[in-house]
Formats: sequence, C-alpha cells, structure tokens
Amino acid sequence: MPVSTLDKFRGALHGGAVGDAIGELASVHGDQDSLSDWLSEGDVLRYTDDTAMSIGLAEALSMSGGVNEDEIGRIFQRNYGREPWRDYSSSVPAIFAMVKRHDMPFTEAAGRLHDGAGSYGNGAAMRIAPLGVFFRNSVDLRDYAARSAMITHTHPVGVDGAAVMAWAIAQLAKMDPKGKFPFADFCTGIVRFAKTKEMRLKLVQVIELIAGKATPEEASETLGLSQAVQESLPFSLFSFLKHQNSFEDCIYCAVLQGGDEDTLGSMAGALCGSYLGVKGIPKDWIERIENRELLDDLAKRLDKMAN
Repeated sequence: MPVSTLDKFRGALHGGAVGDAIGELASVHGDQDSLSDWLSEGDVLRYTDDTAMSIGLAEALSMSGGVNEDEIGRIFQRNYGREPWRDYSSSVPAIFAMVKRHDMPFTEAAGRLHDGAGSYGNGAAMRIAPLGVFFRNSVDLRDYAARSAMITHTHPVGVDGAAVMAWAIAQLAKMDPKGKFPFADFCTGIVRFAKTKEMRLKLVQVIELIAGKATPEEASETLGLSQAVQESLPFSLFSFLKHQNSFEDCIYCAVLQGGDEDTLGSMAGALCGSYLGVKGIPKDWIERIENRELLDDLAKRLDKMAN
C-alpha cells in the first residue's frame, strides 16, 4: 500500500525536526558511537531555528493556503519573539529590526543584507519542506519557493537553493518508497531545475560522487559543509541519495562530518522523511522530539488543505 500524503507531510516535518535536533547534538557528540550512546538515553530531542522556521512556514500555509510574504514574515517574527534562543542566525533579528524600525516589507529588509547582495545562506532551504509537499503538484512551485525564500534570502543562489530543495521534496513526496528509486530521472530533473551555475555545478558533483561510491569524507571535501546553500544542500542531498532507504544512516552521514550540522541534519531528514514517510523514521526518535503534537497537527491541517 502506498504511503499516504498525510504520512509524507508528517515525514517531512518530523524528519526535518529530528535531523535538526540530532545535528545539533552532533556538534558535541562528534562521532557515531558517542552520538548513538547519547540518543539511547532517551532525553528530549530539542530542535533549533531550522524547525522553528519550518513550523512558521507551515503555520502560514495552513492559514491561507498560499504564499503571502508579509503573513509568513510576521509569523516568523512572532515565533522569534517567543523563542529567540533557538540559535537563529544574526541576519534574522537584523531583518526583523529593520522591518520594525522603517516599516518596510520583509523582502526589502532582506535585500539590504550583505551590502545589498542579500544572503546565499541555507536558511530559506532548511525551512522549505512543508511548502514542497504542499505544492508538490503545482506548476508554480518555483515561484512559491522563491517568494517564501526572499523574506530572508534575496541572493540568487539563496533563492535557487530553496527552490531546488522544494523541488526535491515535491518529487520525493510523490514517490512510493517500496518501488525502485528513479535515480536517473531524479538527478536529471534536479540539475535542470536549478537556475544558478553555482547550484548546478554542485548538483552534478553530487551525482558523480554517488556514481563513484564516494565516502562521506570524500564528498564533504568536494562539496563543502558551510552555511552557504550551495555547499550544505548538496551534501544533505548526497547523504539522502547514499542512504535513501535508511533514515538513521542518512542522518548519521549528514551530521558527522562537521560543518553546519543542525541544518545538514534538518535538510537530510526532511528529504528522507518526505520519501519514506513518517513510518520510516525511528519511532523512538519521533516520540522524543519536542512539540511533536504541533508537528502532527500542522501535517493534518496541511494535508486537508492540499487535498
């Protein structure tokens, strides 16, 4: 029996949150034995700003069924005010401060960052999973992804990274994990969907690394692991493609090479969760993620609106 769309929504949201929380732990427990030992102790899995902003985007989508930049920005701003300790990057409060001080749109404030170049960080891609599942059948997926990205990230690479991640999530949400993974079609499609040369180059390298059976260490050296979306998104994609049928192995691959561990885990978890569905994620990890009832409620609301 195919995985239901509701389970795909749950997989995307829970998968991203679990990967986020485990990635944050990996910054302290830097090898698999240490990380596995800690995870076996049963403590609550606490997520960071990656999941907080995914929740905000899901909340906005569940309210209007569309992408309203001001509404999404206001929800981001509200959630940041409630939980500023979730390890947000410095650019996020800077945008909120400009919006409040000058009464300007969020996209205009975001466009002023980095001397007017905007950010090409991974913040727009790390939160995009609920949008990817929601608009999985829409011909306007790129436009929706770009508009949601530009609330905080206006650099062409930052926008393209969010759109590429949304495309990947959308395709995975439509696949049956019990069938054969369409590797060639997926890889061809994702390269074609990318618009910037920076993203295309790294996506081609991902395909070559998978085909060459590269180790995670080799892939991390080639792709990079920084907050730049053209590094962290491709490595998260590598982790998923290398371990598409094992959520645990996918997450360990993504978070144990260093770099931006929580976001690497969040994106890899969202990719794998969107493919396998929530039942492919270890039940113990699901039960321990904080605010899992909220994640489930959002998944149900989005599934009802999308169908």
